Formats: sequence, structure tokens, C-alpha cells
Amino acid sequence: MATTVFELNGQTVRVDDVDPHCTLLAWLRASGRTGTKEGCAEGECGACAVAWLARDADGRARYEPVNSCLVSMPEVHGRSVLTVEGVSAAGSSPPVRLHPLPLHPVQEAMVELGGSQCGYCTPGFVISLFCEYYRPGRRSYDPEAISGNLCRCTGYRPIADAARSLGRPSADDPWLARLEAEVPALPAFAHTAAERRFLRPTSSAELASVLHEHPEAVLLGGGTDLMVYANQRRTRYPTLVSLAAIAELRASRVSDKEIVIGAALPLAHLEQLLEHPEYGAELSLLRRLLPLFSSRLIRNRATLGGNLATASPIGDAAPALLALGAELTLDSAAGQRRLPLSEFFLGYRKTALAAGEWIASVHLPLPLPRLQRFYKVSKRVLDDISTVAGAFALELRPDGRVERLRVAFGGVAATPIRADALEPLAIGEPWNGETLNRLLEAARTLGTPLSDHRGSAEYRRAMIGKLLERFHAETTTGMGSRP
Repeated sequence: MATTVFELNGQTVRVDDVDPHCTLLAWLRASGRTGTKEGCAEGECGACAVAWLARDADGRARYEPVNSCLVSMPEVHGRSVLTVEGVSAAGSSPPVRLHPLPLHPVQEAMVELGGSQCGYCTPGFVISLFCEYYRPGRRSYDPEAISGNLCRCTGYRPIADAARSLGRPSADDPWLARLEAEVPALPAFAHTAAERRFLRPTSSAELASVLHEHPEAVLLGGGTDLMVYANQRRTRYPTLVSLAAIAELRASRVSDKEIVIGAALPLAHLEQLLEHPEYGAELSLLRRLLPLFSSRLIRNRATLGGNLATASPIGDAAPALLALGAELTLDSAAGQRRLPLSEFFLGYRKTALAAGEWIASVHLPLPLPRLQRFYKVSKRVLDDISTVAGAFALELRPDGRVERLRVAFGGVAATPIRADALEPLAIGEPWNGETLNRLLEAARTLGTPLSDHRGSAEYRRAMIGKLLERFHAETTTGMGSRP
């Protein structure tokens, strides 16, 4: 057994003998911090939002909002966590206060502009807006700041009004001062309770050793999928191994030949990197994907490696990366190997990962095709599961003929698929209606769509063709010059 030690609202907290499947949310409420609410237990509503100190992709300290319902309690070891009880005054937050404290500017704005009605969702909104208030380089309100928070009664206008009304923190703001302090790296941690283990190595070598000793271990990236199973299906894993403290799995780089993205890099950090010219100029497809990839609260934790390793046929990252010709580096105690992503998915929820192996990084060969698109067909535009996802990457010669074409889909087979049968039909041909018709004809036999509550097989088949038509239209009517 080991003691989970962390800072909560400025106070050092020690927690013994907690099951690794107990979430931070469950522990907070059991310990009397009931401002943090449970709404869905799967990361969709944001009522459970808390903040912790972290560093962004550029190394700047920031307050990062996360879904506490998806955070395993031992994961907070070594972190500094903030709940809604601690927002109003920096420094101290016992579970019960017997005297009022001055409101934080975010709370004042929510009160003055009517941003709360029943109040159930309000703590989560306050936390998300608190993090937005202190966001490094903030010039104006970013609507994505509350994209993971759901309100069912107030409506978003007064909440957005509160967000837009926020000024800049004062120079003597104690929360601002906290961002000037060092954010320590997460330490290694081993925790055992109720015959279940939580392990957090700090290097790939340590990870290899852990997997050799515990071959039954399940890897935990952001937990945005795995912890839903723990919450709602009561799935229990003998050994959980967190990848959050392994720096090499969170690194990225650009060379003359490729872009390399660490498999455990949070998607929110990848979003930030895409603002850099050396990434963003090549990866316009990912810039289109990420705003559709759940919410900012989820993207603060979710990773490409986790999304690929779950091998869901409706995972959004896979078709985008397949269209970009991605390869994976798979690592283990025996060494590394490179594998095209198109060979990684072997069947429904089955991958080419061998025992003791993990995804270390994603590689995108340069130069990438200039014309890139990602489309997602879903019930809602944002924060929803795909019925069908389509990704396309096209390079045209100066004469308008196709030099390269890559097409990939999710939701039309037991695995995400690269439509390599379509691609040769366009190579060397003019990018016109005749070529499109050949692609549409071939697409009629692509995949083996299933019927479910999101859409019938016939609907999914129709969407394959419609997404091809949309891509062709957008790249032949003056929009093709845009990245």
C-alpha cells in the first residue's frame, strides 16, 4: 500500500488504501467536497470539472480543467488540484466553511449576469471559466472553454455573457502568482489496495519492466474511455499502469522527413502545437478533426495512442491518421518496430500489439498532400460519437491531375479502414466528375456497415458516397486552394 499525497485547494491531503478504480469525483464527494457534482460519469456534462496545475505544450504553467469522474484517485499523487470550494480565495479550503469568503471574479460574473438557475452545473462552469480567466495569452473569450459543460435550464447566453465580461487578473491576484511557481514533474508512484495495483513509471525502460512483471496490466492514457467502463460497467483491472509521467511518450518533433507525435501527448497539447507553422501548415486535417473530437475537458486528457489502442471502429483519430499515411512506433522490452497504421487494426477491438508492447509514437511522412479534409456525420455537430467519419488527403499536379489520393473511413466496418481500393482509380486522372463517378462506383462495395441506433447499414453506405462528393466539390469549386 502507498499513500496518495496531493495538494487540494492549497492544503496537503493524504489518502490511504483507496481502490485505483475510485475516481477523484467519488473521493471528493465522500470527503465532503460536494460542490463537485456527478452528472453522467462519462465525461460529457462537465458537472464534475476540477482544475489542476499543469504545463502546456509550450511549457507555460496553466490551470487545466479535467473531468474528475474520469480521473483515477491515485493519478492525483503529486498534483495540485482545485475544486469549486477553493476558487473564491487562494490558500485554504476545508470541506465546510462557517464564514463567507469574497467571490472570485468568475463567480461574481455568473451571479451578476444570471448564469445559474438550478445550480447543478454551475460549479463545473465556474471551474472551466476560472481556467479560461487565467489562460496564458488570453486576449478574448474562447467558446471552447466551456465546450465540455452542459447546462439544461439556464441556457448558454448568460453564461457566455459572463465569460465575455471577464477582464484581466489583477497583478496581486494570488491565483495568478501560483502560475509563476514551478510545476514539478509527476513522480513515479506505486499503489496497491484491495489486491489491485496502480503503477506510474517515469520512463519507457521502467514501463517495460512493469509490463514484464505484470503481463495482465492495462495501460492508462487519459482514461477517457477506460474509466467510463470502470464507472458504468463496473469493470475492474488487476493492474493499471499510467503513462502520464513518461516524458518521451508526450514529446513531439518535426524533421525534414516526418512529424512525430508522442502517443501519450494530450490532444489539447496537440491542438496548441498545430498553431505553430511547422505543424499547422502540414496538418490542416487534424486542425479540422480536433474541434470535433469531444470537448476541451476531454481533450485535456485524451491521447492519440489511447484512441488508437482502443481499436474502436468509430474512433475519430484513426481515419484521419490513415488518410495521412501514418505509421506507428511500437515499443517493448525487446525493442522497437515500425508498423503502418493500416496494418495495426486486426479486427473488432483487436490490434497488432504484442504482449508487453505499447504505442510509443505516431509518424506522419512529409510532405503531406496539400488538400486535406475531415468530415464527421453524427447526431450532433459537436461532442458526439460518429456514425460515419471520412478523411481525405489529395495532391494535384499543376495540370490538375491526381498525384496522390488517400481516403479513410470510420464507422463502416469492424475496424477503421483505408480505402486503398479507391485510390489507384484516381492516380494520374483529372480531378473531375468522371473520376468521381469511378470512385463512387467502387465505394459501393467498401466496408461492411452494420445497423445500430446511430444509423442503418444503408445510411452508412450512402454517407460514404456523400462524403466523397463533398470532398470533390470542395476541392474543385475554388475552395481547393485553401489548406
